[in-house]
Amino acid sequence: MNDELFNITKKPIDVNELIQHVTRRKAGAITTFIGTVREWTNGKKTLRLTYEAYIPMAESMLRQIGQEIKKRWPDTEAAIVHRIGTLDISDIAVAIAVSSPHRKAAYEANEYAIERIKEIVPIWKKEYWEDGEAWIGDQLETVSYPEGKPSDLQLNEKEGNRHD
Repeated sequence: MNDELFNITKKPIDVNELIQHVTRRKAGAITTFIGTVREWTNGKKTLRLTYEAYIPMAESMLRQIGQEIKKRWPDTEAAIVHRIGTLDISDIAVAIAVSSPHRKAAYEANEYAIERIKEIVPIWKKEYWEDGEAWIGDQLETVSYPEGKPSDLQLNEKEGNRHD
């Protein structure tokens, strides 16, 4: 495998780059997950989203997820990129590629990656609707960030959850 690819970026995500990154001779399967900005959420029409992140910790957490995947599915390779900034409807917000000798491990590891991203990576978003806007908070949408970003306490709590 090449160098690791676990990044936060402001640029559009090149899914082919992720696929190439995990392509290797012993892989019989490569799965991808491409998360895009959807137009409708909970009955509200979304116009666009703005993602922000605590980049050093977010990239560290993405690497941690890659390590967790390798531990649970030893013959896998993973690459994850999450975009920040303002994204329009249908823009790619996150992309994950996983390669494995067999498809089952690739599928399972890919699903694991997106669920872990939502659980532990300090990325938050602001949703813009036709009738207003709001900072949604964490990606599980269980925490509100009224000031537009997590407090130091919330970041420290995420840091404490890194090794769960």
